[in-house]
Amino acid sequence: MSVFDKAKAKAEQLLGRAEELYGQTHGDAAATLDGEARRLEGEVEEEDAEREEAAEEARRHGDDGLAGSR
Repeated sequence: MSVFDKAKAKAEQLLGRAEELYGQTHGDAAATLDGEARRLEGEVEEEDAEREEAAEEARRHGDDGLAGSR
């Protein structure tokens, strides 16, 4: 994932958190749940980007991921 994708994931987290807080402060359960779902989706997208970056870095350094299993 690119820097743009990571920024988009972070924005989703922030927007989700804002919606979640709005729902909590206004007693809107639907907004709270929608915000939580959006925030969690952003977290998963960010974790995927970090995992892909780590795998790419390992490939660049010639690590096949099996070093500890030999």
